[in-house]
Amino acid sequence: MPHPSLIVELAADHVAGAHWGMRGGLEASAIEGLPAGAVMPSPVEPNIPQPDAVRDALRRLFNKLPHRGAPLALLVPDMAVRVFVLPFENLPRKTDDALQLLRWRLKKSVPFDVDETTVSWMRQAGREGGLEVVTAIARRRILREYEELLESVGARPGVVLSSTLAVLPLLGRSGPTLLARLCGLTLTTAVVQGESLCVYRSTELVAGARQSDAQVLLDEIFPAAAYFQDTWGRQIDRAYISGFGDRSDVFRDALGRELNVEVQLIAEAAGVHGLDAQGKTLLRQGLDGLVGWAMNGAA
Repeated sequence: MPHPSLIVELAADHVAGAHWGMRGGLEASAIEGLPAGAVMPSPVEPNIPQPDAVRDALRRLFNKLPHRGAPLALLVPDMAVRVFVLPFENLPRKTDDALQLLRWRLKKSVPFDVDETTVSWMRQAGREGGLEVVTAIARRRILREYEELLESVGARPGVVLSSTLAVLPLLGRSGPTLLARLCGLTLTTAVVQGESLCVYRSTELVAGARQSDAQVLLDEIFPAAAYFQDTWGRQIDRAYISGFGDRSDVFRDALGRELNVEVQLIAEAAGVHGLDAQGKTLLRQGLDGLVGWAMNGAA
């Protein structure tokens, strides 16, 4: 995968961007808020009902970032892209054959026609040394909504990624680690072990869930944790949370009791060590996707 030094995120409530220098340092960053309802992430329905508002925010954003028309990385909301971890005995090396097989496997797992999708995948080591394939799939017309907005302000997306996938490098390469990440009303739970993504689950919460009792969120996270423990036969060693704002302490304590592990903010994750002060500021602003992309080799 190419790694542009300029990365832009389109989220439900903001657009944000960062430019990373040749040595990995943050050279510029900016964030612009969006009006409510400007972006409404969905794997099926149109995502951007207020394109003019988003376009205006992007213009303001690019006025604060170095932008010369080079390809950039674009992060889109998790709900716009479905992610699966699929076990395989064998996956063809030829791209066309692999794509055909992946679409066939996903045909009954996604709420749209797999023939009009964009699919990307990555091989990884699965449990007991088997083959697993991390597969991301999205409707072409939904991805084009995001890409066309960037193109309309003179930008050129070269890589498109769901935002939580960009965050995963921050977790480090250690034992089983859980990430619970809230962005708008989307809660994404991922479990990684070493370099492998073991579990990935995104759910859309009902309005007001952010302010509700922590148990509502735990009920969404626990199935992912239980699946990992049952499938891999291991306990989760540690957990990180992101996007919970002023409820972080309450939720951190509740999740720690539920999983019987230490729970920390993503800014305290193993992969963050060595990050400069400006990068840590982005984490405190909730822009962990921009930082994760850099930690994955964006610079």
